Amino acid sequence: MNVTIIGCGYVGLVTGACLADIGNDVCCFDVDKNRIDILEAGGVPIHEPGLREIIARNRATGRLSFTTEVRPAIEHGDVIFIAVGTPSGEDGSADLQYVLAAAKEIGRHMTGFTVVVDKSTVPVGTAERVRETIAAQLAQRNEEALFSVVSNPEFLKEGAAIEDFTRPDRIVIGCDDDMPGERARETMKRLYAPFNRNHERTLSMDVRSAEFTKYAANAMLATRISFMNELANLAERVGADIDAVRRGIGSDPRIGYHFLYAGCGYGGSCFPKDVHALVRTAEENGQAMQILQAVSSVNAAQKQVLARKIVARFGEDLAGHTFGVWGLAFKPETDDMREAPSRVLIASLLARGARVVAYDPVAMEEAKRAFATDFRGNADALARLSLADDQMAVANGADALIVLTEWKAFKSPDFEALKRLLKQAVLFDGRNLYDPLAMLEAGIEYHSIGRVSASAAAASSKHSGGPVAAYTA
Repeated sequence: MNVTIIGCGYVGLVTGACLADIGNDVCCFDVDKNRIDILEAGGVPIHEPGLREIIARNRATGRLSFTTEVRPAIEHGDVIFIAVGTPSGEDGSADLQYVLAAAKEIGRHMTGFTVVVDKSTVPVGTAERVRETIAAQLAQRNEEALFSVVSNPEFLKEGAAIEDFTRPDRIVIGCDDDMPGERARETMKRLYAPFNRNHERTLSMDVRSAEFTKYAANAMLATRISFMNELANLAERVGADIDAVRRGIGSDPRIGYHFLYAGCGYGGSCFPKDVHALVRTAEENGQAMQILQAVSSVNAAQKQVLARKIVARFGEDLAGHTFGVWGLAFKPETDDMREAPSRVLIASLLARGARVVAYDPVAMEEAKRAFATDFRGNADALARLSLADDQMAVANGADALIVLTEWKAFKSPDFEALKRLLKQAVLFDGRNLYDPLAMLEAGIEYHSIGRVSASAAAASSKHSGGPVAAYTA
C-alpha cells in the first residue's frame, strides 16, 4: 500500500518507519529541510530506541523515503497520515494551524480516492474541520475526488514507541458511516492487518469518539500520577511510606500498578498539553473539568517539591552552594525536554543563587537548547549552569546530588565513590530509586518523596509498634 506521512516528528517517523517495515511504500514529508537533510544523510532527529535501525533498513530497500516536495508526497499516498504538531495555544487549547495547513495541501494535490488519517492528537471535531478544508480546496480545483477523514490516535510511549506500534494493545479507528467511510475502514483494516495476526486489536468507532479516546486516556494516566503525588505528600506528614501504599493498592486488580509511582511530577509533550486541551474543550462546551484542573495544579506544585526540600535543608539563599543533577529528560529512554521537571527545579535553584552541574545519558543537546530558551537574557544564571560529560563528574565538590530521571545508569551507582566526591553526602531522590535503609547504612543523608526516613524505618524495625516519624526535610 502507498502511504504518505505528513510530519517527520516523533509520531510521524515512528509510524512511517514501522509501516514501511511491514512492506508498505512510505513517503515521509516535512517542511523542515534541515530535518529531511538529517534523515537523508542517515541520521535521526529524535532519540527513540530501535528507530534508527528500522529507518536504515527500509531506506536501503527503497520502501521508505523522505522529501520536502509536497505535491509528489500527496500524490503518492492512497493513505495520508497527518502527524504534525498540535502545540498548546495561550488559552490551553490545541493549536490546529499545522493540521489544517496539511489538510489544505492534501486538498490542493490529491487525486483519486484518498484516506486522510488524523494521527496527531486533536480535539473532538477536528476531523470535520479537516474534511471542510480539503473539500474547499477540491471545490476550487473543480475536482470531485472522493476521500474520507479517519481518526486514528497514537498511543506511543516515548522510549518504547517501536514496541507499542508493532505490538499494540489497541488500534483505535474512527470512521464515518457513509460509503467513503466504510471504504476507509476496510483500507485501514488492511493496513493494520499485520498487527492483528494473533488476535484482533482494532476498536472501530465513530470519529468523534476516537478523537475523544486519546485525550481521555492521557488524562486518566496523568490523574493517576497526580493522585499518587498528592498522597505521597500526605504520607510524609502522617508517617506512612508511599511505596508500601503503592504495593498495597496496586495489588487490587481493579487498580493495578501502572502509573502509580510518586515522583517530582510528569512532563513531556503529551500529558500536560492534552490535559489542558481537554479542560479547554470542556470550557468551550459549558462544563468545568474540576478533576483535571486539580490534576494540572497538583502536577505544577509537585515540580516544586524537591526545591522545597532543598531549601529546608540548605536555606533560602543557595549562593555558594553547588548541586549535581542526574537526569534532565522528562523520562528515561528519550531526549524530550518538554515540560521536564528538571527545567523547573534547575530554574528554582539558579534563582536562589546556586550553581548547578547536570548530566543526562541522552538529552544533553536538547537540554542545551531548552536552557538557552529558559534563561534567554539571564547570562548570570546560564553562567552558573554547566553540563557534565560524565555522571560521576556532577558530584565532584557538590553539596548534594539530585536525581530527576530514572535512567538505568543511575539505579545502582557506586555510593562510596559518590561520598568521596560530594562535599556533603546528601542525596535528593525525585524518583524514589533507592532504599532508605541502604542509604542510612551507606552514611548518606537521603531525601525522597512520600517515604519515611531511614532512621524512622530503622527504629520501627527495632521496636515493633513504635511511632514512625515522617521524613519531611
